[in-house]
Amino acid sequence: MKATTKLLQSIPVDELTGAIAVPIYQTSTFVQEAPGVNKGFDYSRTNNPTRQALEKIVAELEEGKAGIAFSSGLAAIDAVLKLLESGDEIVACDDIYGGAFRLFEKVYKKFGISVKYVDTTDLTQLFNALTPNTKLIWLETPTNPTLKISDIRAIANLAKQQNVYLCVDNTFASPAGQLPLSLGADIVVHSATKYIGGHSDVIAGVVVTREKELGEQIKFYQNACGAILSPFDSFLLIRGIETLHLRVQAQSRSALAIAEHLSQHPEVDQVYYPGLPSHPGHELAARQQKLFGGVVSFSLKDDNVDTARQLVTITQHFHLAESLGGVKSLVAHPASMTHASIPAERRRQAGVKDSLIRLSVGLEDTEDLIKDLDAAIAAVAHDPQYHINS
Repeated sequence: MKATTKLLQSIPVDELTGAIAVPIYQTSTFVQEAPGVNKGFDYSRTNNPTRQALEKIVAELEEGKAGIAFSSGLAAIDAVLKLLESGDEIVACDDIYGGAFRLFEKVYKKFGISVKYVDTTDLTQLFNALTPNTKLIWLETPTNPTLKISDIRAIANLAKQQNVYLCVDNTFASPAGQLPLSLGADIVVHSATKYIGGHSDVIAGVVVTREKELGEQIKFYQNACGAILSPFDSFLLIRGIETLHLRVQAQSRSALAIAEHLSQHPEVDQVYYPGLPSHPGHELAARQQKLFGGVVSFSLKDDNVDTARQLVTITQHFHLAESLGGVKSLVAHPASMTHASIPAERRRQAGVKDSLIRLSVGLEDTEDLIKDLDAAIAAVAHDPQYHINS
């Protein structure tokens, strides 16, 4: 059975009414037949039928044994970190999402959990960073925003040898593009706000585990700490998942065309997109990903942060906003937006230029998006005083 068919068939028809859409059980509590005797639900923080349906769907989507849904991507990451204890160590990718960096450094560091940041595309560097205190390897692949590609299977084998967890943030690839658990990872996290939701109308996070027992530990923290996803937001994610494969396929096609165009543009210095043969991780991405994704990053030849900041304010079809993965195209300046919480020198060491621009390619016509970028680049290249209304 093909992935799209399998996904749609995994979304249940309501047994009570025959509703083709999963119902929204907007209730805080459930009537019990006797103390402790119920129909599988007693309180919606602990369990809710709509959220339970979503969690089963995302587990199947990622080919895992357990799915757990949270109120945000960071809440999902936070639940994974609760597997650790004081004195434990994380080895994480250096080109890391700013919110994860902030959580590691500003919250968990004070509880005695240390973090090393390394280039996880270099297996020797990763291996040398491991110590007896290492309990978790944290990957993003592709990374945010330079789209570095790490070898999930090789790192999973290393993690198994060292008896540490491997967690992969699969937000950028999405389950339509990559299945880290099938490559040996222990845990997958998503900011489900992005491609899984897909419509820029919900904040959510999910964790999926390869083994049921590990999922039960994460489920315990979900209930004990309370950062649950609401029934309505669970419904929105299920609705988004129904078109996930179609959306990401279209976004990936368009992103590749845009990346190819930008790579030939005389004003563009560097294009970051794993679908380009020039990308250092292209061959690895082609092996472990089914699609190259809808995110493209690039820098201009003048490498001027002010030029980059100006460009992101004058595009017409790419809207300046945080986030990515929706049906409408977005543009961001990571150094002053998504990655502002990371010290500038650390950003630069990880390859994130201050002038880097990140695109989230939506479902608009590809030709219109290319024309939009060409016009904006021409404007900032030839007239530094150009304004959107001029």
